[in-house]
Amino acid sequence: MNEFDLIRQYFTRPAASAVLGVGDDAAILRPTPGQDVHVSVDMLVEGRHFFADVSPQALGHKTLAVNLSDMAAMGARPRWAFLSLALPQLDEAWARDFSRGLFALAEQYGVDLAGGDTTRGPLTLSITIMGETPQGQALRRDAAQVGDDVWVSGELGLGAIAVALRNGQLADADMSEDVLAACQCKLDFPLPRLELGQALLGVAHAAVDVSDGLLADLGHILRASGVAAEIWADSLPSLSPLEAERARWLDYLAAGGDDYELCFTAPAAARTAVEAAGRTADCRVTRIGHVVAGSGARLLDKAGAIITLNKAGYDHFA
Repeated sequence: MNEFDLIRQYFTRPAASAVLGVGDDAAILRPTPGQDVHVSVDMLVEGRHFFADVSPQALGHKTLAVNLSDMAAMGARPRWAFLSLALPQLDEAWARDFSRGLFALAEQYGVDLAGGDTTRGPLTLSITIMGETPQGQALRRDAAQVGDDVWVSGELGLGAIAVALRNGQLADADMSEDVLAACQCKLDFPLPRLELGQALLGVAHAAVDVSDGLLADLGHILRASGVAAEIWADSLPSLSPLEAERARWLDYLAAGGDDYELCFTAPAAARTAVEAAGRTADCRVTRIGHVVAGSGARLLDKAGAIITLNKAGYDHFA
């Protein structure tokens, strides 16, 4: 098997949404009239973003899922993906299982793989993804306003706990099998909140996906919008056993990373609409604070005192 056999056998599928997909020097796309086009790129490097022994199927899923999460944060409908692979060697079994994981998620959300590239090198995966929103309606980081509520989807901390367990920074002796399984599933098979993002169009002001830690990613919204936020530590949502020992897990809930949930701001008058969007998307949404004047995010306890964390969010170069 050579490079082109690999592409034909495992990464070529009909791309109904593309005028021309895999197999030529460039894809030909036809965006929907009246839509803005969104483009995002994410790279995953072995040892930095995933463990060397992760299953190829899980890796295929996550490689696309982290890009779909970026589309969700904009409220975009994903359309096309472009996959670049650097592989240490050609391994048919690996490619088969990786492509199964990737295409299962792509089919779930109507994404066509329209092109990409392959080469030999340290295992590195990169997807460029494109999506669409109605003109002028995208959720952006620079639109938060003083007085907005701050919300987050799903549960926080699970992926970061799975990483800490794997790195020996935590012991699993006092964690139930259900919690351990949920943490590992969150790390390997994150669920992009596409339905929620699209349901929030016209409801939320600003949004970001939580990949490097809640406070770190919320900070992107605050800087872009020129505002600050107060976040209530006791409101951060997670699994019930973790919430019951909140002080122990607070670093992971507030700054752990690998959540791939949505953090967003919306006017207080939109609370009913936000909750309805959560029901439409079959997704838990939790109000965790509010936007205020100033700069930065402050994590507060019940008495309103600032909590200092041991973590500051994920840094690729730390």
